[in-house]
Amino acid sequence: MKTIVITGATSGIGYAVCRAFAQMRWAVLGVGRSEATCGAAERKLREEFPGADIRFFPCELSKQTEIIRLGETLTKTLRDDFGGRLDALVNNAGCVRNYYTTTEDGYETVFAVNHLAAFLLTEQLLPALVEAGGRVLVTSSQSHLGTKVRWGDVMLTRRYRPLFAYKQSKLCNLLFAQEFNRRFAQSGVRCYGIDPGLVNTGIGEKNTSGVVKLFWRFHKRRGVSADTSAKTYAHVITSDDADSLYYGQRGPQRFSRQVNGENAKRLWALSDRLCGTSF
Repeated sequence: MKTIVITGATSGIGYAVCRAFAQMRWAVLGVGRSEATCGAAERKLREEFPGADIRFFPCELSKQTEIIRLGETLTKTLRDDFGGRLDALVNNAGCVRNYYTTTEDGYETVFAVNHLAAFLLTEQLLPALVEAGGRVLVTSSQSHLGTKVRWGDVMLTRRYRPLFAYKQSKLCNLLFAQEFNRRFAQSGVRCYGIDPGLVNTGIGEKNTSGVVKLFWRFHKRRGVSADTSAKTYAHVITSDDADSLYYGQRGPQRFSRQVNGENAKRLWALSDRLCGTSF
């Protein structure tokens, strides 16, 4: 049986990806923020797909101690029940914040959840991915175009703008994918950035208020359904010819010139230091 781990799996795109792979009879290991949301999503999916192997794991992805605990739990589950193999990891969880906030580790929240969490969880699960020759997907966005990493102040302590924080994190997702492939593609594992397009989900309304929340509430109405976006993830994971770095609903996508080797190596070294890893 093939296995997939999906973060941000209790709603929106993540839940839709869970549905797509449960329908294909993959073992679905979903990750959500709380016991309550995980329990509700798991029950709903099991009702829709009786007999499918569906399991959910709570984790607060803004906390690195929690991510390490999750990695250990998932590794044990994969070893005990699935031969130590992980066929796909979808780093989908993300957030938006109105104001500058930090995690318990002291990092700006959007950068920590949208980038560092994916970096650290992938590091934790790499042996299982190598065992299966698996694929890693990270949810990026076309919003990465037209921005740069603010190397002198990556945590945006001096001038915080919600849109820039989000755009920078989505650029970091693609830089992560680029450097991951340089390091590990020869091991049979590949990483892809995914642009789900404008999707009618509530990401922009969670933990936001005022103009940001109001903007997203109206903006999302023009978006496609989460089930439509899930088809892109399913295609990249199951296709034999997915050899580009960045995919959207219409196939390979153009990405920023900022996604280059120099920036990718620089971000990787910074992420290693912030996560205390030697990935």
